[in-house]
Amino acid sequence: MHLNAPTVLILASGRGERFIASGGSGPKLQAQLGNKTVLQHTLDAVRASALPWHLEDAGHPGMGDSIAAAVRATAQASGWLILPADLPLIQPETLRRVATALADHDVLIPVYRGQRGHPVGFSARCGSALSSLHGEGGAASVVRLYAALELTVDDIGCVSDIDTVDDLRAAEQRLLGT
Repeated sequence: MHLNAPTVLILASGRGERFIASGGSGPKLQAQLGNKTVLQHTLDAVRASALPWHLEDAGHPGMGDSIAAAVRATAQASGWLILPADLPLIQPETLRRVATALADHDVLIPVYRGQRGHPVGFSARCGSALSSLHGEGGAASVVRLYAALELTVDDIGCVSDIDTVDDLRAAEQRLLGT
């Protein structure tokens, strides 16, 4: 990617309480999916995209706080792609497509078969609003401030987050192609 590419913010600060409540034996990001952890799959996809990235894994009280900390840590970025770390099937090409399309828009949301997914892209103009987020709402308030463009993608990985043990099993089936 070009030097002015947005930075992928990989959010790995959550406690994964729904995963444990569903029968998971530990943190969902450390759960095995094939021969790697959920987090390793996500990191591998981001690395394969060739975009700059930042892993935000410090403990934060809510997703908004995680996003704000990550944006402040990468304040010189030309924009950001917000990617929860529990999306192990995300395709590198989806990351690149969102990054490229972001050049002409303030907010970009990938959509798979009518379902909004991740990463949500934000231009540098959104930096101030993103860096002041807090709480559980994530960046929904910033999305509402701007005219978000929906980008149709053919990547079930952008909507396949791991919240429960059943989600992990479904991801395993997709990974195996069964």
